[in-house]
Order: sequence, then structure tokens, then C-alpha cells
Amino acid sequence: MLDAFVAEARIRWGLDPAAGLQIATPERLTGTPVEPSRPLLLVPAVLLRVGEAAEVVDPPLPGRHAAVERGAVTVLQRLYPADHVVGRIGAAETTTVADLDEAALTTPLYLSPLAPELALASPWALPWIVNRLRQPDGCPWDREQTHASLKKHLLEEAYEVYDALDAGATPELAGELGDLYLQIVLHAQLAAEAGVFDMTDVEEKISRKIVHRHPHVFGDAQVETASDVNRQWEQIKRAEREDKAAGVAGAEVRSALDGISPSMPALAAAQEMQERAAHLGYDWPEIVGILDKVQEELAELAAATTDEERREEVGDLLLVVANLARRHDVEAEGALRAAADKFRDRFRRVERMARERHVQLRDLTFAELDDLWDAAKAEARAEAADRQTAARDLPSPEETSR
Repeated sequence: MLDAFVAEARIRWGLDPAAGLQIATPERLTGTPVEPSRPLLLVPAVLLRVGEAAEVVDPPLPGRHAAVERGAVTVLQRLYPADHVVGRIGAAETTTVADLDEAALTTPLYLSPLAPELALASPWALPWIVNRLRQPDGCPWDREQTHASLKKHLLEEAYEVYDALDAGATPELAGELGDLYLQIVLHAQLAAEAGVFDMTDVEEKISRKIVHRHPHVFGDAQVETASDVNRQWEQIKRAEREDKAAGVAGAEVRSALDGISPSMPALAAAQEMQERAAHLGYDWPEIVGILDKVQEELAELAAATTDEERREEVGDLLLVVANLARRHDVEAEGALRAAADKFRDRFRRVERMARERHVQLRDLTFAELDDLWDAAKAEARAEAADRQTAARDLPSPEETSR
């Protein structure tokens, strides 16, 4: 029967099985890695004489599992354009992806392959698009890019993702993650053109690393807490560094602090450095020790007499404060950004209040400036309280649905 379905698709829609024919059942489609740039034959399980498959509920395919609760129709409508033609095996009429419903899935269906640039939900669409842009008749800008010229764009996109994370899981975050992913694909494309590696190597290397560093998930190691996982992670990384050094004649064993990028923001790098040291047992036994160290560094800064000494003591103080943030499970970089945002908001309020009073900030005394600052703080807090009150007064989703 399956041969007859394939033969009909070849005659009516030009199916080329050599293009990588995919055969799936609607019953298990949510767990099937369908690639829309390849032809798809969708056959109900009962017609494949594997009726028991209809009783099997596969877990949704990771990566495409955010909105598959409604079943196979949802999967197809996420992977294919709404106007993509769907052929009906054994019936003259066709339909479109937009018009599919559960009843349509009770008969065999054929979906022709999408052009690579239209298979937008495919994990291989973007690599194909980037490769196309780099061709001689592609995009002049993309053809001129190098690993070095793209570095600034990688940082820009990473910071935009960082900022978008403050709002949690939003459609905007999906877009920012896509922009960052584009940078990864671009670098892999350049490396592929140089004959060094491609996206397959990128996927393989990170997957191998993650599996190796999670023996408690993919092996027989036992851990109970997140702290146990962190300690195990650092132990595995240390063993990897030693193995790497052992393979190079005369090489020194690498430090646990190696690999922290010098391009990282200094505060984030300092916290990561101390986190790694702590996983190896190099840490204050009690947080009071860090608080005492803050006081010690403040005293040393106050006692500094030269610019060089003050610069060194300020650095020491910031390092200890970053460690204090770590022990309180506070991301120091994010905390500083939030504080800077708060300062920016309040300073703008101070500027506005000064304009309203027809005075220049530089002409005010310290006490007058302090009064404006207190007024700005009070105004900001009042607005925040009003927003909280308004949020409490909003009807709940359950009330809205009634």
C-alpha cells in the first residue's frame, strides 16, 4: 500500500524519493523531526498496519515543543506556509496547510518540499540562507565580512539578548536570540569556506561537551544538589584541561581560571573567576569574612596617598564586592546595570525638576541638589506604587474568561 502512495505522489506531484522522502504518521508527528525542505508523506498509522502506533504518545520533539499541545495540525502549520498546497492521496482535490484539520489527517497526505529559503522553521534554513548570501551573486556586504569584522556585531547581539532577558520569555526575546544565532551561523560559514569546520562540527562539539559534563544525567554519577553539580562540573573541566595539556609536549597544566575571556565585562569576569575558585574550595567559610574584607579594603582606599595606590585599592574593593554579590546569589553585572538604570531615571527627573524651577544644576548648592534627588526618589516610588495598585485592580484571567 505504501508503494502505491509513493507512486501516486510521483505521478501527481513530481515526488523524487531520492530527495529524502520522509514518511510519518499524524499520530506521532509531534515527536517526529520533520524537515520541511524534504518531501513528506503523512500516512495514518492504521494504513501502515502499525495501528498500535496510534496508542503510543511520543514526547514532543525538543526544539519544536513550545506549542504542539494541539497536535499534528499545529506542527504542520508551524513548519509550512499557510498557502502551501497539501495533496490528498486517492482524491482529486487538494487543500492548504491553513485549511488542515484533524479530519483531513485521517487520509494519506503529501506535502511537497519547500525551497530552502522558505523552510523558515527548519534548523537548516538559516545556514542555507547565509551560504546563499556569501555566493558571488549574493549580498556584497555579507561577502565582505570576516571573523574580525563580525566581532562587534556578536557583542552587540549578545548584549541585546542580555537586555531582553529582563522581560523573561517574550516574542521579542525569540527575535533577539535569532539575531545572536545568525552570528554563530555566519562564523561557521566563514570557517566552512576556509575548510576548517561547519555547523555540523559546532553542533557535535557542544553536544559532546554537555553530555560529557553531565554524567549524572547521561551516566551513572550521583549528585543531589546544584552545588554538587557545580563542583562536579569544575572537576570535569579540570580533568579536561589536564588531559589537553598532557597531549602537548612541555605544556603546563592549565589553571581553573583559564578560558575566562579577557573581553568579558570586568565585573562579570571577576565574579566568574571567584565562582570557579569557590567550586574548588577556595572560598570564605562564612559571608561575614567577605564583609570584613570590604571594610578592610575601604580603609586601605582611604589611606591611599597616590593615584596608583588609589587605583589598586579601588580594584581590590570592586573584586571583593563582586565576591559578596556571588555569595548572595546576585549577578553583579546585572545588579550594577539595574542600579545604573535607576540612577539614569532619577537623574533625568532631577534635570526635569530643575528646568521646571528655571534653574541650572551647576548653580545649585549640594544641599539643594540633595533635595531634588530626594524629590525624584519620592516621585519614582509614588509612580511605582500607583503601577502596583493598578496591576492589583486588573481582573484575573479567570474573571476575564467568564
